[in-house]
Parts: sequence; C-alpha cells; structure tokens
Amino acid sequence: MFIYRPETAAPLNALVQAMLHNPHPTLSAGERELIATYVSRLNTCFYCCNIHGAIAKHQLGNNGEIVEQVLADPETAPISQKMRALLKIAAKVQKGGKNVLPVDIELARSEGATDLEIHDAVLIAAAFCMYNRYVDGLATWQPDNPELYDKMGEQRAREGYLTPPFKAVISH
Repeated sequence: MFIYRPETAAPLNALVQAMLHNPHPTLSAGERELIATYVSRLNTCFYCCNIHGAIAKHQLGNNGEIVEQVLADPETAPISQKMRALLKIAAKVQKGGKNVLPVDIELARSEGATDLEIHDAVLIAAAFCMYNRYVDGLATWQPDNPELYDKMGEQRAREGYLTPPFKAVISH
C-alpha cells in the first residue's frame, strides 16, 4: 500500500518514525512499539499486530515473551505499573477518545507517567487506529509466516521506518 501511494506513504512513515523509532526522553522504542502492538491487537489488525510485535521484540532485547504476555493480559505481564496505566489509556482511546477520563490520566500520573508519555501513548493509540483501518480497509496482503515478520521486525527495529523494506527470503 505504501508503494502504491508514495505521496501519502512519506508523511505516514515520517509520523510512525517520530512516534515509535526516534529517540524519546523517557519511553523506549520497545515500549512505544508495545503500545502500537497492543492497540493493533485490540483492533484485530493481524498485520500491524504481528509486524509491530516483532519490532517490539527486537527493541526489547529479542524478548518476544514479554510481547506475548502484554497481548495476553497487560495486568499480569511483567511491565511497570506506569506502562500498565499507559496501555489502559491506549485501550480507551482505541474504543473512542472520549472514553479517557480524568481518573485515567491521574492514575497514569500516580504511576509515574509524565504528561509527555501520556500524550505520546494517546497519539500512538489514535494513529494506530488509523493505520490499522488503512491496512485492513484495503484488504492488504498479510503474510502468515512468523519468520517473515521476525525478519521484517528486526530490520525495522534496526533501521526505523524511513528505509525501504528488504526482500525477505525465507528458507524452508
């Protein structure tokens, strides 16, 4: 889909680069990828959940288990209380921005989240609702090979979103 419309791909890739890959004062790239992965799962976007989950895995020291645990249940996953609170906000944004209440923001702050972290969690969640609908709305081809997602995720974790995708060769 990005090859089809490069004039829209450029700003979409620039936004995801800024949200997920560029340096952030306090949230790691892996944590930001986890938010994108979690929202994509809530939106049942197979492609985005798998590719961003693979990127998160590589950004989190090749730890795919934590990604799976967050997707299964953020409440029991081995993440910080702050990350739990940010994921709760992201889940509310996924249902609709007005679902986020002052009590949700106060909870996140009480768990150590800064206003910048709250802002960025909301932005990632909102943007991924759009990205997920874009991917699924075009009935985009979605590989069904975990090894391919892992290879693509490794590349994106290393290079970010502004380089062309490589042609993956999967051996069987």
